[in-house]
Amino acid sequence: MRRVSMATRDELVAVTAARYARAGRRERGLILDEFAAVTGFHRKHATRLLRAGLPGQPTGPRPGRRVYDEAVREALILLWEASDRVCGKRLRPLVPVLMEAMERHGHLDLSPVIRTGLLAMSAATMDRAPRQVRDQAGGRTRRRTTPSVAVRRSVPVRTFADWGDPPPGFVEADLVAHSGPTAQGSFVQTLVLTDIASGWTECAPLLVREQRLLTEVLTEVRKLLPFALLGFDTDNDSVFLNETVRDYCQAAGVVFTRCRPYRKNDQAWVEQKNGAVVRRIVGYRRFEGLEAAAALAELYSLVRLFVNFFQPSFKLADKTREGATVKKRYHPPATPHQRLLADPRTAEAVQQRIEALHATLDPVRLLQSIRAAQQRLVEIADRPVASDAPPPTAPTLEQFLSGLRTAWQDGEVRPTAQPKQKVKRLRPGADPFAAVTVQLHDWFAAEPWRTSRELLDRLQAEQPGGYPDGQLRTLQRRMKVWRRTMAHSLVFGATSPEMTAASDAATGTGS
Repeated sequence: MRRVSMATRDELVAVTAARYARAGRRERGLILDEFAAVTGFHRKHATRLLRAGLPGQPTGPRPGRRVYDEAVREALILLWEASDRVCGKRLRPLVPVLMEAMERHGHLDLSPVIRTGLLAMSAATMDRAPRQVRDQAGGRTRRRTTPSVAVRRSVPVRTFADWGDPPPGFVEADLVAHSGPTAQGSFVQTLVLTDIASGWTECAPLLVREQRLLTEVLTEVRKLLPFALLGFDTDNDSVFLNETVRDYCQAAGVVFTRCRPYRKNDQAWVEQKNGAVVRRIVGYRRFEGLEAAAALAELYSLVRLFVNFFQPSFKLADKTREGATVKKRYHPPATPHQRLLADPRTAEAVQQRIEALHATLDPVRLLQSIRAAQQRLVEIADRPVASDAPPPTAPTLEQFLSGLRTAWQDGEVRPTAQPKQKVKRLRPGADPFAAVTVQLHDWFAAEPWRTSRELLDRLQAEQPGGYPDGQLRTLQRRMKVWRRTMAHSLVFGATSPEMTAASDAATGTGS
């Protein structure tokens, strides 16, 4: 039998209690039988309810029930801010790790009573305790090109249900566009890789959507992964489904798969990280040009350490369907670092390497550096907006640590999540003119975000009839080499000799 709701029960008690009090012994038995049959309550419980009469109004929290004092609450707020404001279910398993790391670096000195209280606090209490603080801090406020049919058929499909329990090294990949309010022109994109077994996440910026540049960036990301790349699963974007990426995976011994078209749930692992990591950290501004790509690379070098070592996440254990009801069961929250250590398939050398790296990390210093990198990224994106106010100065580590206790009073603290100034965005100036390849290369070096079509249009305007539309493909091939060379050198370090030789050949400056 389905039980009635609490509100319905109160209404039944209100209308039945008075009649029950006036009735005789025999009539009371009939009323009690009827009340128990309707509500499904035990007769003894039903008798107590009818004798008590009308339910009293709630009078607020009962005195003497508060377990944790203000000192424990203040310490919890500090840890909550140092964890980048994660929820209680993710914060609870992180508290011992975060306390140990902050005490090891001299940022925290808790008394035994406060430490015991924090370790005994439940996830629900961690959500309730800073509720007022969290409310004041504020809540969280495509291009489609059909790839080659032959390439599509050569790449097998992998659905969400096909993953099972793969070893560390099988990743899902996706691109996050930083186009801002409009998708016109060229803008930076972020390549996101998420390991299925551990949730380990790596991000890297792409200056443009270009398949050879993607393979160059993927090569650099593979050097950062603590494990070997075994599988590469993507969506059906043309920047992934092409002969360049397919042949790259075959040469590297990486299993290349794709999801079903228009089925984003097949890539649920990386799609979740697109919002929880990239959008949460970077926001929704427009980023274009090499300076923004280099700033993003610097930010991601810090984010990868903070997310993979100090950000617990849930992992789906199983999902069952009973009629129209879907029931999901999750593993306890854990960081990717903890999952790698707990996985028996992780090599001992990998475990020792990430353990040694974890021992050197300071979560507060990392968070401070992330905030400073976010502020630089915002300044680059909002630079066209005229403002006489001087740029804010970055706080020292001591100021940043002391500010964690009261950061909730200022609302949203992530610079990339703060709204942009309501000023009309200034358009870039007129494109330069060119006539020879060397000059084209000089202009590209000055404004690398310009497209091949834009350069050719202005060449045609300066010398009508000298540069027909049929030469667009030639200019595109040369600019691809220049983009790869500049992006690799400015975002990831020194340029390889092979790329330098290719650039010299395309520019016509080689010996």
